[in-house]
Amino acid sequence: MIQKSIAPRLRAWIVVAVTLACISPQLHPQSQHRIIEILADHDSRYKIPGQKEPIITAKPSEQLTLRITARKAKTQNRDGSIHGLTLLRAKDKKPVEGWDLLLKPGTQDFEMVAPTDPGEYIIECTVICSPDHEGMNMRLVVAP
Repeated sequence: MIQKSIAPRLRAWIVVAVTLACISPQLHPQSQHRIIEILADHDSRYKIPGQKEPIITAKPSEQLTLRITARKAKTQNRDGSIHGLTLLRAKDKKPVEGWDLLLKPGTQDFEMVAPTDPGEYIIECTVICSPDHEGMNMRLVVAP
């Protein structure tokens, strides 16, 4: 008789515990990506809301989600990409592995990991999107 009244409560607590485990960021640190909103705009410029000059600041190896909204400029690649994004070390212009993105029209999320080495990096567009393409860049600063 006691078991029948405890069983529904026990099942309810198990459901609550499993639900909390699935949604709790403390139990799932890999879901701790910081979201950075970026606009790859039709005027061949990267923009970050609230910033006059777009700069991303990150910690070494920080997990980031780049939520990029791409708007078509004058031209596009054959594959439909309207902008690109690559990360280069500022000191030697060498590309950072894993940071070579092609941006299609609309909004896309990219899960990235900041470089391990502190310093300054340059983000550049890799799709010749317009005559103003050369000005499509921004900075990423990895602070120790």
